[in-house]
Amino acid sequence: MSTLDDDWRAGLDGVDATLIDEYQSDFPVEERPFRAVADALGVSEDEALERVSALRERGVFRRFGAVLNPPVIGSSTLAAVQAPEDRFDEVADVINGYRQVNHNYRRDHPWNMWFVVTAGSREKRDDILADIEARTGCEVLVLPMLTDYYIDLEFPVVNDDRFARETQPAGASPEERAAEPRARESLAETEVSATRISEDATGDLTPLEAALLVEIQDGFPLSLTPYRDVADAIDAPVDEVIGAVDRLLADGCIKRIGCVVNHIVTGFDANCMVVWDVPDEELDGCGTAVGSLPYVTLCYHRPRRPEQEWPYNLFTMIHGRDPAAVDEKIDELAADHLPFTHERLYSTETLKQTGARYDELVASAEADD
Repeated sequence: MSTLDDDWRAGLDGVDATLIDEYQSDFPVEERPFRAVADALGVSEDEALERVSALRERGVFRRFGAVLNPPVIGSSTLAAVQAPEDRFDEVADVINGYRQVNHNYRRDHPWNMWFVVTAGSREKRDDILADIEARTGCEVLVLPMLTDYYIDLEFPVVNDDRFARETQPAGASPEERAAEPRARESLAETEVSATRISEDATGDLTPLEAALLVEIQDGFPLSLTPYRDVADAIDAPVDEVIGAVDRLLADGCIKRIGCVVNHIVTGFDANCMVVWDVPDEELDGCGTAVGSLPYVTLCYHRPRRPEQEWPYNLFTMIHGRDPAAVDEKIDELAADHLPFTHERLYSTETLKQTGARYDELVASAEADD
């Protein structure tokens, strides 16, 4: 993959800008999706595919395809350890060695290593966590998601906005998006709801759906017929694959389909996880209110662990281009929306970042067939 210039927008035109900002989700689920996209962009089908391929090669897109939803498909949890500095790399190597660990970050906090484990069952997940404790000698803080208020990492990035969910004004043309970057918050709010998450989730997948998720977990083929290519790979009719994708979208196993932006490359490298001690009776009200704010990219409920001196139950994430601006927004959150004890855990190093692995689900689904 090529390295971007300091100005990663160099050479982008209005069509590129529209692809980047408007096709991170809702990419057509049909046999020739680039034909529909091309019609909307006013270019040929081949050119639409070539542009997405070029943006992928350039590093603006991490991949093209489905964004899967680990807590719905399998048993997933956020976890943390307090890794001694003199053993930090050793502990990271142990944790990153599990294929069920798909994200791992160093954060500026005594709990300094934060990772996500997703397995085919809660039992398997907990076995991995116990094994990590035994191999590293580090106590593990286990924080499964209990309620999802708002989770959607889409990044309108062609403009100069400081935060991930700011957008260009409605009606801005592709040319205006590329040529006239703005720094403004025109997105007033986002619809949110309190969705309870089970730690015992398995997705209730059919063998076809399980095989499909394994095949697409790293992205779709970049071709004019990605769904047919996936169907050929899993030896299934293309119409059944398209139908399965529609069902998985409706069930929440797939969150969205589109071009997944590399938010680090495009400048959103200041991200802070803020944890809050919210009174339990106010939690849902606060979670839905804060999740609707335009600069909050993630908002969810996780359990307190008082026995491990972890009193926090509401988690928010803000992704921005400027650490000082992110801090200002956290100050605003605390002053206007969440007047509670909180801590700010800035991410200082990416230790591992891959998609969650779903290979185990095939065996689980086939066993039930």
